[in-house]
Parts: sequence; structure tokens; C-alpha cells
Amino acid sequence: MTAGAGGALYTPELLALAVSLGKVPLRTDLPLRGDARSATCGSTVTVGCAVDGDGRIEHVGVQAASCAVGQAATALFVQGAMGLDRAAIAGARDELAAWLAGTGPAPRWPGIDALDRARAYPARHGAIMLAWNAALAALPKDQVDR
Repeated sequence: MTAGAGGALYTPELLALAVSLGKVPLRTDLPLRGDARSATCGSTVTVGCAVDGDGRIEHVGVQAASCAVGQAATALFVQGAMGLDRAAIAGARDELAAWLAGTGPAPRWPGIDALDRARAYPARHGAIMLAWNAALAALPKDQVDR
């Protein structure tokens, strides 16, 4: 286990989140699909989703090839994404980036405190951002101003 000033990075909670991704596989029937890759570590995440008539996510599936931190972040994304539209995902992604950079408060995202220790590991930040970036790649851009 890697340890820093805040204790172990790979906590039981983080590892449990990572393993939970098996419950939301990337399905072929999800019409919208987006990919993201971390330039820092090479991790990748693909998000597939379906949206309702208002552009809000109603089904999601993921495929993650990343470290446990990236997988845990992806699981948190899945847990909080239902019912959100592109603007809400973009806002959350921006809050997450600011928090990781130490320039903003914790994002208003369910369970985000499970990633608190990972903030001390900048090499993991790209992997943490992947699911939000992949979702934005999947969601239609014409729904920004709905």
C-alpha cells in the first residue's frame, strides 16, 4: 500500500468502489459513447449512456482500464450521474478539477470524500477525471443550453 501524510491511499472504501464497477458494464445497447485517456498514466475510461428527452442521463455503463483510484472515481461518477445533463456533468467536472488542484472546495458529488487522500497524488488526478471527461465526450454538445 502506498502511504502519504493522509494515510493509506488504497483504503478498503476506495477498493470496494473500484470493484463495484462490475455492476455497471459497458453495454452495446447504450447509444451514446465517449472515451477519455489520461496523458499522465495512460488509463482509459469509456462511458456509454442513454438520455431522456431532456438530455438527462437515464442509463449508464462503463469500461475502465485504470488504477484502483481511477476505477473508484469512475464508480463514484456512475453513482451520481443519473438524472444529470451535460451542463451538470461539465460543472461537476470543473469543480472536481479545481478541488484536485487545491483551488476549490470539494465538489458537490455523492461520496467524493472517498477520493480525498488521492488529492496528494497528482499522478492520479488524470485518472480521477476520466469518467467525467468520457461522459462529456458521449453527451451531445447541442444539449449544453437546454
